[in-house]
Amino acid sequence: MADTLLIRALKSQPKQLTLCNKNLVKIPRAIGKLDCICQLQLKNNKIKKLPKELCHLFQLQVLNLGNNDLDEFSPILQHLHSLEKLHLFGNNISHIDSSSLNGFRSLTFLNLNGNKLKQLPPEICNLISIEHLSIDNNELIELPIEFCALTTLEEFHAAGNKLTSLPLEVGYLVSLEKLHLQRNRIRELPEGLGKCYNLRYVDVAANELRIFPTELSSLPLKELYCEENPLLQNMPVHSVQEEEVLSLKELSARYIMKELKDSDEVSWDEDSSSDEDPEEWSYMRKAIRHYPDIRTMLAQSSKCAVCGDSFLNTWLECVKFVDAKEDLKLTSISGSIPVRALLCSYRCFNAAGHNYYGVAFP
Repeated sequence: MADTLLIRALKSQPKQLTLCNKNLVKIPRAIGKLDCICQLQLKNNKIKKLPKELCHLFQLQVLNLGNNDLDEFSPILQHLHSLEKLHLFGNNISHIDSSSLNGFRSLTFLNLNGNKLKQLPPEICNLISIEHLSIDNNELIELPIEFCALTTLEEFHAAGNKLTSLPLEVGYLVSLEKLHLQRNRIRELPEGLGKCYNLRYVDVAANELRIFPTELSSLPLKELYCEENPLLQNMPVHSVQEEEVLSLKELSARYIMKELKDSDEVSWDEDSSSDEDPEEWSYMRKAIRHYPDIRTMLAQSSKCAVCGDSFLNTWLECVKFVDAKEDLKLTSISGSIPVRALLCSYRCFNAAGHNYYGVAFP
């Protein structure tokens, strides 16, 4: 049947070819002669392996191999340099070889839902044009740091996996608009998520979250779904803590950052590019330029939610309960959302007039 269809197609030179629901166990080798087609639909078959003749489809832009019996991400696919959309959902793929992700310079859409993937290779960063990546219902435990290099990624689906966290570098996903992470085991979202300034949709329902990152309110969120998480509850208990003793390293770091702040220094992790005369800089500002390791360390500092001063190490983690509708302007959820707040000292924690609460664990 498939051979007959291919023979007919050779005569008409079509741009699209559909061979869905044909009970195909393999793709006829004659497929390589159809170098004119742009779309090839092969879903709902029993295909186990791809023929090397597929490499001849130089103009192919859309390939649908969903619901077949493929057990590998075939290296043959990387030779389809014009490919823009690739569907591989509902197969038995358990591993992606690192060399198989070369050549996909035009790929904007990849669907790997419903496979058996336990990890993504670091070479995932080779998908330099990817906009939509979907890996729902696999067996992923973590994502590689290199995943965060996908600066063109707009929509990411990873629901129904076994993820316990996201890479700290997630803030580099500057184009990300939609994030689907429901039904995982995520205990904490990284602070870097607050750097995804285009993020409009977040679904983290049915995870193990207790609190959200500090910069949640700075995101342009339109929809947030977080039901079935053990979120912190607003149950105030009076507590006054004694003043702590800071380490010499912490004291020194705070002193330096205060001096830099007082001299209007706004960034100590890189040299200033302004036209300001270096001779007018403060002594501290001049000196810090010669110690790149210290600048890098100070760049990881946090800012106290009460006094606004910078500190090096997370001293006291608190929570602020924000109203989803009034404060975050969300219509998808009601009630209070627990958002992380960092304080520099117990002195600030004991100060009157703020609405930050210490976090008590059972």
